[in-house]
Amino acid sequence: MPADMPPVNKLEPELRHLNIGYVRLTDSAPLIVAREKKFFQKRGLDVTLKRESSWATIRDKLATGLLDAAQMLAPMPLAAQLGLENLNSPFITGLMLSLNGNGITLASGLSRNMRLPSANPREPVAAARALKQLISNTGQTLTFATVYPFSMHTFQLRQWFESGGIDARKDVKLIVLPPEQMVEYLARGAIDGFCVGEPWNTLAVQAGVGEVMTTGYDIWNNAPEKVLAVMEPWHENYPATHTAMRMAVMEAQAWLAAPGHRDEAIKFLASPCYLDLPAQAISPSFLGHFQYRKNGPNISNPDFHVFHRYQAGFPWRSRAEWLLLRIHEMLEKPLNHAEVCPLIKRVFRTDLYREAARHLGLESPSMDSKTEGTQRTIHRFERNIELGPDLILDNGQFDPVCAY
Repeated sequence: MPADMPPVNKLEPELRHLNIGYVRLTDSAPLIVAREKKFFQKRGLDVTLKRESSWATIRDKLATGLLDAAQMLAPMPLAAQLGLENLNSPFITGLMLSLNGNGITLASGLSRNMRLPSANPREPVAAARALKQLISNTGQTLTFATVYPFSMHTFQLRQWFESGGIDARKDVKLIVLPPEQMVEYLARGAIDGFCVGEPWNTLAVQAGVGEVMTTGYDIWNNAPEKVLAVMEPWHENYPATHTAMRMAVMEAQAWLAAPGHRDEAIKFLASPCYLDLPAQAISPSFLGHFQYRKNGPNISNPDFHVFHRYQAGFPWRSRAEWLLLRIHEMLEKPLNHAEVCPLIKRVFRTDLYREAARHLGLESPSMDSKTEGTQRTIHRFERNIELGPDLILDNGQFDPVCAY
């Protein structure tokens, strides 16, 4: 079929050859699996996955058309539509790629000097208070790295600081580094700690240069992490291509949730053409047995990376509102709901998720928004919709204001 002719079938892609960007992170798994298990091919797509070194590069290449789609930090499309960082790019998403996946790691020497009240690594508030005590005793201004100014990493790091009485604006210095540079900077003492996605926390632990203080999951159970983003004009020009792409990735997400599949996925991820990292660095968090310090116990957390269960792919607009609130707090600006509610509806496209889910025969929530931070266990949200815990550090509850 000539490229300029419309498809006969509404699900037949207008474009077949796509470039999709990703960063060297464990939670790029849905994209890698979609290619390796031929889910893209099944949907009529020939996809080249482009490994990028930083989120700024992902942002710029998607904005300029060098990429058709990309793995993207959940807050990035919202920040871009606000025109932050001199960028006003109409990114949208119709699919969350993953929940959770981050850790906060301190230099091993620093952690040894902290008076932790417990050997239990899943007490984030106690660890933050111990760090506050060390800062107060030494008068040091410690330097921490995050992967992008407007990211769950930045928000989780700031939440963790706040839980221990640390003022992120005065008591510490925050800088931005690409994920793959974190361990190197920590090892040579250029930074004192970082918040980054896996497997970079595990690599720091295995190298003996870092100790994980807490994980993103323990700050917000099943928090939004990555999205599959495209430019809005691209979606309007190639709606069937976008639908086919979402369907392929959703099939990969479901494949990752099936018992036994993650061992095979680790081989894909570790290969030189993708993450090019040791399988033993990828497997702990990916298989849900995480090690917080070298030679320490393996702590079970089967939800360290969630790709499919708990409606992981659904782009909840209540979570977008929470992200925008955090962005405005960082900018020290009040949140104007008259402005942000239409923006959320434009960026977090629940209709696009439901469209792909319907074609795949999958259930999806009937509501776009919900209260966040109240559920301690797996629970029934609607008749056929099961969601996971969503507790937020310090019993934070978020009630969205926007109506959709």
